[in-house]
Amino acid sequence: MDRVGIERLCVFGLPPVQFVELAADLDCQYIGTGLEPMRYNPHNYPRWSLRHEPALRREMIAAMRNRGVSISLCEGFGVRPGADVKDYAGDLGLLCELGGRRINVASVDPDFGRTVDQFARIAEMAAAFDIETVIEIGPGPVPDLPAALAAVRHVGRPDFRLLIDTMHFIRSGSGAADLAALEPAMIGYVQLCDVPLASRHATYMEEALHERLVPGTGELPLLDLLAALPRQVVLGLEVPQRSLVEAGVGPRERVARCVAAARGLLAGLAPSPE
Repeated sequence: MDRVGIERLCVFGLPPVQFVELAADLDCQYIGTGLEPMRYNPHNYPRWSLRHEPALRREMIAAMRNRGVSISLCEGFGVRPGADVKDYAGDLGLLCELGGRRINVASVDPDFGRTVDQFARIAEMAAAFDIETVIEIGPGPVPDLPAALAAVRHVGRPDFRLLIDTMHFIRSGSGAADLAALEPAMIGYVQLCDVPLASRHATYMEEALHERLVPGTGELPLLDLLAALPRQVVLGLEVPQRSLVEAGVGPRERVARCVAAARGLLAGLAPSPE
């Protein structure tokens, strides 16, 4: 097994135990998930909740133990105007029960000051459970690398680091040289996909949530990015492909293509000088 993982956007609501089995069958030891599925459910999977179903949590824990899979990232920790992240304390406890050790935070609060204050609070809460926090660049109050670095400086914790989503990172105007200039310890996680350099979809988020490309089949400089990244960081594949779902292609076939492509890219990297 290696550091390639599978993010929840690849599987569109696949129930947790089946997600673990799929990852293990593809020799991936990491999954990025949430405590509940996202709304888009093209395969009509039964509704599930790791938040409200203790039996499902037990089943998932057993499956992860048996198959050698762990949760590399948990999504769903958003900052919203008028809300307080203290309400996530219960979710952090559940993630700890599941063995997860990292959360991704994002914000839809346009006020940058409130956003980073809330990031600081949730990072402190997460640390009490031995969970680290990563921040994702993307549409909203943290649209680019300078804003993300400002957030990291404001929070001022070694367990609050950057998540590099290759689509958002390149589209926001940064590149491999910017990654290479960072202290390696600042990068906590990577979400890997490919896309055209300019969007060809109706909206940015429509593309981000539903239609990305297999690594190596778009226009992103993925080899350059991978070469600039720390070699130990998990690479979570985030490749939603709604068009293939609608064409009848199942999750195993879709994800297997992405895993093979990612491993092909990694095989093309020069050996680490470390």
